[in-house]
Amino acid sequence: MDRDAVVETAVAFVGAGTLAAIVLWIGSAYTDGSLTADGGLALVAAIAFFIILMSAIGFGLSRRY
Repeated sequence: MDRDAVVETAVAFVGAGTLAAIVLWIGSAYTDGSLTADGGLALVAAIAFFIILMSAIGFGLSRRY
């Protein structure tokens, strides 16, 4: 594997791990036996944040070449 592939793979794992951690935190913070309405909104915001974050990182990585 060349260096660029390793960097892209590491970024993908860190991004996915960050999303998983945020989803787990939302699931534990916004619960009353099930996910609350505020938790659902926070989950949608976390997914939107993930999409924007990964798009920005991908754009940044594409500009390196």
